[in-house]
Amino acid sequence: MLRRIAESLFWIGRYVERADDTARILDVHVHDVVDTADRDDAGRRMLLDVMGIASEGELDTRRLTELLALDESNPSSIVSSLRSARENARGARESISAEMWESLNATWHALALQVRAVELSGPHALFRFVPERSALFFGLADSTMSRDDAWSFLVLGRSLERVDMTARLLSSRVGQPAVAHDWVTLLTSCSAYEAFLRSVRREVTPGLAVEFLLLDRLFPRSVLHAMLIAESCLADLDRSSAPEGRVHEARRILGQARASLEYEPAERLLADLGEWLQALQAACSAAGGALAEQWFGRVSASPWQREGALAAFAKGSNK
Repeated sequence: MLRRIAESLFWIGRYVERADDTARILDVHVHDVVDTADRDDAGRRMLLDVMGIASEGELDTRRLTELLALDESNPSSIVSSLRSARENARGARESISAEMWESLNATWHALALQVRAVELSGPHALFRFVPERSALFFGLADSTMSRDDAWSFLVLGRSLERVDMTARLLSSRVGQPAVAHDWVTLLTSCSAYEAFLRSVRREVTPGLAVEFLLLDRLFPRSVLHAMLIAESCLADLDRSSAPEGRVHEARRILGQARASLEYEPAERLLADLGEWLQALQAACSAAGGALAEQWFGRVSASPWQREGALAAFAKGSNK
């Protein structure tokens, strides 16, 4: 596979997942502010910190939506992420199905109407539209792509983005009061609340919520599950490029981080949560750099917006 195609597929997976996750987070936040008016500003600024964006002056829900959803100058906004996903898909059309390209292209052309509707009726329709289109895109990928290297790069990008985004969300609660409502909101942001209730069958507590989002092996948006999928993709890529059984650097980095997380006692994870989340982001960044060097012919991968913001935030909140 050409390096540019491999890189495009990897970033398609990341960008579509990034738009999906950001829409879910904003949808829950905008609904939640009705019940938490006294903590609106602090919650909005914390969310921007987690997403790696600095903003001065007044910050209301409308401004938050503009920054994270509509701002084309922010490379991690919903609009920018979907634009970048489409641009990468245009250059990799020979490696994805026609249905996938048509889905992503139609999403982009319909997005302008959704953005205009934000001014008229609010952002909720946009926040529902993006996850639905993301689910359609990945559903088409699941049913129309061969399980070859192209598939591995696409799913690898999605999985690394999920690890990074879940770590960023969890960091927003480090050092904060243990308010049950906030943890329900966080679980809902990850579309994990119903799965949590069915799996754990107990009321939401900070410890149980963190353990579920970090360590549950069956929930697809948990950190551990996403890392296992990423490792599986890297193992398939290693077999195709190194039949002698060599383990490349990206796989070693993620495997080491996953094993440390999986076999660490839950009590110690909770006690040092900020440090663990910092380590997870560092592992994702290092794995991305190793992938770029090995597969994409560059020294390092394109960074997430303000790479390292989570590390600094988690470190400061953990003092």
